[in-house]
Amino acid sequence: MGRWGPRCRSAGQPLRQRDVEPHKKPDNGVLHECVFGLFNSFDGTSQAAERELAEETGLDLGRLPVHIEQLATYTSPDRDPRMRVVSVAHLALLASNGTSLPKIAAGSDAASAGWYAVHDVLRSKELAFDHAAILGDGLARLAGKMEYTTVAARLLPEEFTLTQLRTVYDAVWETTLAAGNFTRKMMPQLNDTGRKTHGTTGGAPAALFTATDRHIHPPLKRFPTVPVQPRRT
Repeated sequence: MGRWGPRCRSAGQPLRQRDVEPHKKPDNGVLHECVFGLFNSFDGTSQAAERELAEETGLDLGRLPVHIEQLATYTSPDRDPRMRVVSVAHLALLASNGTSLPKIAAGSDAASAGWYAVHDVLRSKELAFDHAAILGDGLARLAGKMEYTTVAARLLPEEFTLTQLRTVYDAVWETTLAAGNFTRKMMPQLNDTGRKTHGTTGGAPAALFTATDRHIHPPLKRFPTVPVQPRRT
């Protein structure tokens, strides 16, 4: 899951996830599912996750700037009405410039695949099985780690501007952070490259930074925001 993500089998810029629609569903409904599948005897769970993702969407994580980590194991006996299924979920953060995403295509047992806004998917209640809970857990993991680490930079190119980084925070947290306070909190965790963007819109070039692995201390608070002005009609 990245800022843009594919919807799962049945990632300012919105946070997105990759989903695919299956040919057949146990409930005969129209729900989508997160990308999943069986792992082989020669697979580790991470290798199986990458293989299934490639098979179902054509997305080869080995060729992309991606961070992947194990999220959780889901063992409820009734999570799939067809059989007992134990799933090991992974969270993948795909770096993006915010303007384009890799193309994906449905695999052999999926009717379609596409990129969808994560928050919209969760609000739609259109995910099968317990996949909404899994997706929610992944989003909560990312949102929580962004309070005290620079993990948000994993969703950006290696060099980025403070505005780009703040846009990730705004998208994941669904908020609007005050630029000044955000800059003060984040600067100790960033390295200034000494380079600047090439302005294309007439604005002043912005400084480019890289992230360190230093923790944000004290953590960045999720809730202080810029007041939203009422829309004039």
